[in-house]
Amino acid sequence: MALLLPPPSKPKPSQFPHTFFIRPNSSKTAHQHQNLVTIAASKNKEFTHKKLKNDIFFKRRHIKFKRGIPILNAASIPLSGDEKKSTFGRILLSDVAVERKRDVFGGREWTCLDVATIGVGNPIDWVSTHRYHHQFCDTEKDPHSPLEGFWFSHMSWLFDTNTIIQRCGKPNNVGDLEKQPFYKFLQSTYIIHPLSLGALLYALGGFPYIVWGMGVRIVWVYHITWLVNSACHVWGKQAWKTGDLSRNNWWVAVLAFGEGWHNNHHAFEYSARHGLEWWQIDMTWYVVGLLKSIGLATDVKLPAKAHKEKMALSS
Repeated sequence: MALLLPPPSKPKPSQFPHTFFIRPNSSKTAHQHQNLVTIAASKNKEFTHKKLKNDIFFKRRHIKFKRGIPILNAASIPLSGDEKKSTFGRILLSDVAVERKRDVFGGREWTCLDVATIGVGNPIDWVSTHRYHHQFCDTEKDPHSPLEGFWFSHMSWLFDTNTIIQRCGKPNNVGDLEKQPFYKFLQSTYIIHPLSLGALLYALGGFPYIVWGMGVRIVWVYHITWLVNSACHVWGKQAWKTGDLSRNNWWVAVLAFGEGWHNNHHAFEYSARHGLEWWQIDMTWYVVGLLKSIGLATDVKLPAKAHKEKMALSS
């Protein structure tokens, strides 16, 4: 069963308060892709004002964020690695194991404890937001769409917890996770895990370990993660008829270990593999494939040929 709900197949112009220009991959697909070529701009001046406030808020918040690096509460790294391992851990253990509901390997719940120390949020809240994103992708109900400004989709949406409730209602799309005691435990004790990691880092190396282990690294991991929400809905190419603004972005894919093939992900939400072409680097998939080959990964789903032909822009 796929965790994520499909995006709207034919978004209405009224759902988008801003203008985007999308270039089809070929002239043959121009007519089929006409609903997304030009999205009518809203006459409502509130959007411009709201976008301006979001951008100003982000700039102010980001300055405070950088000044506060030495004393951040949330750790951005697991105990065992550098920035790349930290980013990779969030993607493999949280996105593949939880959001895509793949039994990647035995004891996957305990890997989510490692994810909790990274500082990206508890699995239940994270998955809820991600499901809403797919359900209402690039509409007025999307929790983090670039339609309200690049910086809004990148990070400023995080600082207003009421935004998602106002748009989507109270979280009611994670009942499967809320029934599992382990995930409820992580949700109720989330702050303890990064604080515990911070205490351990301080004990091992003092204040410098706090700066690098909880400050510099959390900025790195956060921004790489957020680029999937922002850059991958603005820059790149589309290969599939997803009815949204998702893009395949190669440089985000390199930084985020395959997550940059975002149009692929929106087209085949159940797929454990994002880099569907041989040349699309997907480090996360390489690990999942390895685990599958030695019998440690189960229920690993990939898009069927018929489904790919149906979703292709050239079809």
